[in-house]
Amino acid sequence: MISTKNLKYRYKGGPELSFPDITCNASDILLILGQSGVGKTTLLHLLGGLLTSGQGSVWIEGTDICTLRDTALDKFRGKNIGIIFQQNHFIDSLSVIENVMIAQKLAGNRVSESEARTMLDRLNIGHKAEKSVRDLSQGEKQRVAIARALINKPGLILADEPTSALDDHNCDEVLALLQEQSKAAGSALIVVTHDTRLKENISNQINLMAS
Repeated sequence: MISTKNLKYRYKGGPELSFPDITCNASDILLILGQSGVGKTTLLHLLGGLLTSGQGSVWIEGTDICTLRDTALDKFRGKNIGIIFQQNHFIDSLSVIENVMIAQKLAGNRVSESEARTMLDRLNIGHKAEKSVRDLSQGEKQRVAIARALINKPGLILADEPTSALDDHNCDEVLALLQEQSKAAGSALIVVTHDTRLKENISNQINLMAS
């Protein structure tokens, strides 16, 4: 589903970050661990096409996304990749459920309120569907972000610290949902985190080290 080779990135004025080659097939789950500053979020952004690699390739479903630009890349991402960001990017003027449904619209998919409600209910946040995202706790916002990323049943799910703001119960619930969705849709799931609670539940792991 996704593979990388010789992937590197350098921020202006900073050291070059080199990443191990990755392969994650359909329905597989890969956990990428590492402390703050080792490049976990940078790697996730490269995998999602949010950053362009200075060197190397990122192949998703037979397409090297490093060769795509602008509209083509945006369209490919909307159809094939669901990203759960560490910092949530919501539209404050929209309700919780509208923030989930807009992901369907932007991807060019059929907009289904019932599907959005089902996803929110599964994440124990359905009772807040009509609320403004501004009225949610950080943990609640994180669950809405997960619902938005999963709603289009993407072939690749990228999760940046999806459980960091959650208590143990909701951490287990979120991980179970991510695993369930990955298997149901045949999606590859890559989780980047420093949350060591996930280590016991995901055996396929890469540990990024500081250069």
